[in-house]
Formats: sequence, C-alpha cells, structure tokens
Amino acid sequence: MRGLASFRGLRDPSSETDAGVSSGYSRPMVQGPPPAGTNPLALMWGDIKADRAATVPFPPGEFGFSMARTRRYAADPLNSLLEYYERFGPVFTLKIFHHNVVVLLGPEANHHLLVSNAQNFRWREGHFRDLIPLMGDGLLTTDGAFHREQRSLMVPAFHKHRIRESLGVIQEEVDRAAEVFVPGAVVDLYEWTRHVALRIAMRALFGLDPDAARAGGLDAAGEFESALSYYGADFMLQIARGPFTPYTRMQQSRARLDELIYGEIARRRRSGERGPDILSMLLDATDEHGAVLEDRYIRDEVMTLMFAGHDTTTSTTSFLFYELARNPEVLEDPRISIEMILDETLRMYPAAHIGPRRAVEPFELLGHTVPGGIHVHYCSWASHRLPDVWEDPHRFDPLRFTEERRAQLRKGQYVPFGGGSRTCLGMRFGQAEIGIIARTILERHRLELVPGYELDIRHMPTISPRGGLPVTVRRATSGTPALEPALAA
Repeated sequence: MRGLASFRGLRDPSSETDAGVSSGYSRPMVQGPPPAGTNPLALMWGDIKADRAATVPFPPGEFGFSMARTRRYAADPLNSLLEYYERFGPVFTLKIFHHNVVVLLGPEANHHLLVSNAQNFRWREGHFRDLIPLMGDGLLTTDGAFHREQRSLMVPAFHKHRIRESLGVIQEEVDRAAEVFVPGAVVDLYEWTRHVALRIAMRALFGLDPDAARAGGLDAAGEFESALSYYGADFMLQIARGPFTPYTRMQQSRARLDELIYGEIARRRRSGERGPDILSMLLDATDEHGAVLEDRYIRDEVMTLMFAGHDTTTSTTSFLFYELARNPEVLEDPRISIEMILDETLRMYPAAHIGPRRAVEPFELLGHTVPGGIHVHYCSWASHRLPDVWEDPHRFDPLRFTEERRAQLRKGQYVPFGGGSRTCLGMRFGQAEIGIIARTILERHRLELVPGYELDIRHMPTISPRGGLPVTVRRATSGTPALEPALAA
C-alpha cells in the first residue's frame, strides 16, 4: 500500500518471530506519535503553564477557581453551557478546576473548528489524551500524517458494499438477542443493547468469536464497561493512582482485553486465517517493501473501534427508544421514517457530546481572540439545543429532518458525527446497526418506560442513561416506520 513505508508502526515481516513479535522495524519517514504522558500532575501543570503563556486575551467568561463550577460542568454540561451561551454568546471561557477552557457553540463556531480551520486544532493534546491509557494510539488520539495513514487503511472496511456484507451478521445477532422481548417482560434496554452491540462489533468488524471469549472466561462487554467506568468517576478519583483506584481497575480491564486482542492477532499471524474484517485488513496492510503494521498499533485501532462501535450504538439506541416511549404518536405518522427518528435522536443526544481540542495558534472567531496552546471544546449536545438556532429545541420532532428541512440546515448546525476530514468513520455502519435493531423490535413490540422511571444522564465518556433504561415490552398494534434505503446502505 503506497505510503505505508512511512509508518513508524510498520515492521519488516522477515524479523517476525513465531510468536508474532517483531524485533526490527522498517525505516520510518512519518513518525508515529511520541509516547503520551499519563502523570496527572504533570499534565495539569502543563495546562496551567499554557494558560499563563497566552499571547492574546481570552474570550469573556468565568476565570476564578471554583469547584462548584467544575463539578456542575462535569455533572450537567448541557444546562451549564446553555446558561453560559445566554450570558456570553457563542465563544466564552470557563476555568474548569485548574485551567481555562474556551467553549465554541453554534453553527459558525462548529464549522470553524471542524472544517474551515480544523488544521489549527489537535486531538491528542486536548482532553482526548485521557483516553490514551485505555485506547492507545488509535484514531481518536492521533493527529497529522500518522492519523491520515491509519484512517486510510480502514476506510475500505466502511464502504457501502462492506456494510451490506455485514448486515447478515447484525441481523443474526439482533434476532438472537431479541428472544427476550416477550410481552409483559421488563428488559434493561441499555444493558441489552450493550451486549448486542459489542458482539456485533467483535464479529462484523474484527471477526472475533464472542462465545469463544466467554468460554475462555472473559466477559468482553463487562470488561469494557468496567474500563469505561473510570471516565465516569469523580475528577479527584480519576487522578488518584495506586491499588483499588479507578485508574488501576481500568488498567486491569485493559490487560484482560489486551490478552484477547493480542491472542487473536498472534493466532491469525500463525495460521494465516483471514476474513472480511478490519483486523484482517490491518494484518495484511503492507507497503511497497513488504513491511507490515506493528501489533501494538493494530491493537490500538481494534480497541478504539470496539469502543466506538459499541458504546455510541448503545447510547443512541437507548435514547431513541426512550423518546419513542415518551412520544408514541411518532410511530403513527406516515411521514416519519426510522432514519428521521434516528437523526432527531442524534440531535438531542449526540453520543460524543463534547469534542475537546487544543488550539495550535491564536485565532479570531465571531469578534473574539482565542490564545494558542490552550484547551478548546465544542459541544454538539448544547449546539443542537440552542433556542436561537433550533425551534423548540428540547422537543422530540423527527419532522425536522424531512428532505426539505434538512436542505435548509446551515453549515455546522447539525454535527452529531463531527465534521470535515475527521467525520466519524463508522457513521454509516452505526446507522445501519441501529436501524436493524429498531426495525426488529418495532415490527412486533412497543417499549414502555417502567412506572416512575426518571432519566438521569451519565456524561463520560459518552452520554448514556445512568442506571440503565428499564422498559416493559408490549405487543405492537400498528405498523413500523419505513427503513430508508440510505440507512441500510
């Protein structure tokens, strides 16, 4: 594959041992990312120094140290940001614990950061750095030429024809799991979808056998949930290190997941077994000299996409059925398709709700200067709820996404999958997966919220219903919205 010789992560297959471990590497031209620091005190001190080094004024906002503000931003970012937007406008500064964060909201701000000036923002040096201890150097935590080359390797796996080839696996897993939907039964839809989505990701994306993993004593879904729970812990607990801390538990879950992934990599290298999956594509990727990717970079992409392929699907499916339970009349409207329902769900509950970056150079936006070297966040969740951009923004209304009204959206107005060259790679796969889940359930059943249920949203690393989503299964008495061809494609 032309250009892959430039990877630091490419190795010479002639140096490979029987265990699949490389003892030498091809000469790199494009370097892999340098090792990321994980010492929380060092990272915090670097943030403080960056704020002090600002060469232009920060936008208006709140600058004094405040634990109350920090905790509220972590616990209730949506309402916090909407209130600050009303006070300061689309560009403002908040001191969150030890450092300033410049927040950009609204269509113009989103387009500036995601598309027109995306080159001025780094992912790895922003708060995506917090994912590195679990994800490693995958698509979410790298920048520049290394990221572009890694992404180019995986683009073919998400072409329409490859997604169509995966539909059978998706439908098989959904049908198998849907046996629990019996009229009168109470099902935790969040937990149900979490297991289904991870099985689909393991099989369709990576050709892994989830049953074999469980038979070997590993509950992959449980390990992922355990690892991700670290990011939902209180900030002071996240920076703690040592036995029994959330960080240590996350690292223990990572080690068990690594055993599964590295074991599969080694097995396939020895046997030569391949399939129509991303893992096989990464194993076979070579440059013109025959060098192949180092195992650790393959592992990092597998871990990243398994996270992205199950966590976001789980959250979106849960919120979709939560809103349908609260708005059952939507299913009776012949103008509304599942695709429109999904689009509106993603407007109200974009799974990756905050996009943290670090600005490289100072810039100007909407009349404000913003320093270089500091943390910058955009928030699709808040941008999708701005009352001067969206009519009645807190109301669930799939008719916002008719073909005519979609064509009227402004640049940067609707960004549930990001934008520009780093738009979510698995967007179409996820849409197809959620569409199949929704159709399979809705063809036979309706899901009602259990009496007394109150939605409480957990915010890290993606938004999801804290404590799950318990629903009562009822028999369907009406038809199912149409599945748009674009969704299945």
